[in-house]
Amino acid sequence: MRTEIKAAIEALLFASGERVAESDLMELLQLGKTDLDQIMQEIIEDYRDSGRGIQVLKLDDGYIMATKAEYSMLVSQLIKPAIRRLSPAALETLAVIAYRQPVSKVEIEQIRGVKSDRVLASLMEKGLIKEAGRKPVPGRPLLYETTHEFLKVFSISNLEELPRPKNEEENLGDGKVIGRTDKDKGPTRPEIGQVYEQYRGIGGRTDT
Repeated sequence: MRTEIKAAIEALLFASGERVAESDLMELLQLGKTDLDQIMQEIIEDYRDSGRGIQVLKLDDGYIMATKAEYSMLVSQLIKPAIRRLSPAALETLAVIAYRQPVSKVEIEQIRGVKSDRVLASLMEKGLIKEAGRKPVPGRPLLYETTHEFLKVFSISNLEELPRPKNEEENLGDGKVIGRTDKDKGPTRPEIGQVYEQYRGIGGRTDT
């Protein structure tokens, strides 16, 4: 019975291609949360320890099937994921949002030193960021945060797995930087952390 449930979960995750909410799995499989959590942990460990090229990740209150980070370059040659279509300006902006979210356009532009209207629109179109309400200050500017698609592209389960800047106490403006330390466990993709290191103090660059 447990093997059949695991097979059903694999089929659902594979067919969806996106994050499947815990509530949907519980309803479809008639499982309680405790049982689902135990089974999903077993599946995650099975994929992690089997040497397969794919993995199951927990994304907030759901799960997704994705390729392992070490095969990302090979996979990108076939499907050209969103990260390969991002300009340096877009990567800079994405890094600011990833580490400072929720963050306003004004704050992004103060950090980068250039206008970011076009690059924000591009990131929204690619589904890597989304609007996250308005900041309670005069003018009530829109706030931006990353999406589940961002986590999927960078093969991480949550924002705490973002590579941590070298100086863990460093911050951008008045906000603490989100991220993991090198000693923490979990998969990482270095691109965003590297971009973070590069864009600090950079100004006068033109979006492409």
